Amino acid sequence: MTRLPKRDYQPGARGPLAGVRILDLSRLVAGNTLTQLLGDFGAEVIKVEPPAGDTLRGWETEGVQVNWKLFARNKKSLCIDFRHAKAPDLLRALVPHVQVFIESFRPGTLEKMGLPPEKLLALNPRLVIVRISGWGQDGPYAKRPGFGTLVEGISGFASLNGFPDREPVLPPMYLADTIAGLYGSSAVMVALREAEVNGGKGQVIDLPLLDPLFAVLGPQAAHYRLTGKVRQRTGSRSSNSAPRNAYRCSDGLYVGLSASTQKMAERVFRAIGRDDLIDNPRYKTNAGRVRHAAELDEIIGAFVAQRTQAENVAFFEQAEVTIGPIYDIRQILEDPHVIAREVVADYPDAHMGMFPMHHVVPRFSATPGSIRTPAPALGEHNREVLALAGVDEPGYRRLLAEGVLVEAGAASGGADAPG
Repeated sequence: MTRLPKRDYQPGARGPLAGVRILDLSRLVAGNTLTQLLGDFGAEVIKVEPPAGDTLRGWETEGVQVNWKLFARNKKSLCIDFRHAKAPDLLRALVPHVQVFIESFRPGTLEKMGLPPEKLLALNPRLVIVRISGWGQDGPYAKRPGFGTLVEGISGFASLNGFPDREPVLPPMYLADTIAGLYGSSAVMVALREAEVNGGKGQVIDLPLLDPLFAVLGPQAAHYRLTGKVRQRTGSRSSNSAPRNAYRCSDGLYVGLSASTQKMAERVFRAIGRDDLIDNPRYKTNAGRVRHAAELDEIIGAFVAQRTQAENVAFFEQAEVTIGPIYDIRQILEDPHVIAREVVADYPDAHMGMFPMHHVVPRFSATPGSIRTPAPALGEHNREVLALAGVDEPGYRRLLAEGVLVEAGAASGGADAPG
């Protein structure tokens, strides 16, 4: 077995995407997820922020910018007043020096700024342009606000999430945004390969939040067209197999049990001392178990309720049943497997001493990604980035005096990027 290298803070590490430079004008989670993933593997990410900073900077816990620190690791910050007349010229000057250009303005805004894709591609014919929005660059909803909550409702996710006798449940995290970011990172790599290997042409990637979230919901459309039925919320049960649910233990904690194969279901019945259920016509087949899932849940739930979470996990693992604890964040951070695998990374931080965040995903054996630098201060890399466009020190000072640029620590609210 290949032993993966131990992961630690690596300020000078070079990732497999070294040489890829990204100009990221996006805001909030989708674009920041996309560029965080590519930045983790060595891409140079230039985060272009308005004077107020990326909106994520304002999402704080106990006064700490936890979201910004997480999503902006391995990035550089260039602070530009997008509304200044000279801002588009500055961005155009940078375009020939990057391979990827990302924005998340409301459709049409980039064109109003004088930066339509055709002009960007004229400046850099191999440029990959990612346009993130809620609903896509065209269609009846294109100009609607594109927040993830709205997409999580329209996509069908919320209608499937929760219990049948209660309201639909919206996710407690940035689900639509992060899934779009995941799809977007792979899309960028596909487009870069096309530009570098198969013809040398750049292109535009239309990345709405809606389409990726609908895609991960699986064959919902086929199910409806075949049956004419709208799937209902099932809580933690599965519509495909049974038993499958979250069961409460004697200590008030929960375990998750799934028996998605015939052999596993039979193991569950034997483990709880109910061998008679194996040949019971109601539970003999998967289809029967799904129809009578509520009955099975009562039987299994009563058994589980007699033991603590740890006792249940040990008991059912001994019986080779697929079961696991349902953790809260305290338990996750204390879990020996999570610790051994370095799922959570602790990195030096000015505010917390050490800041915990998810580590680079996935793990590579030969060219691993790394967390090289902390999230930048607003405008921290102005000089470094603008040097790419030939801006010397006198020119930099002029731009600063004219209000085109904002230096770190000088921002005081300012206008946000158009959108």
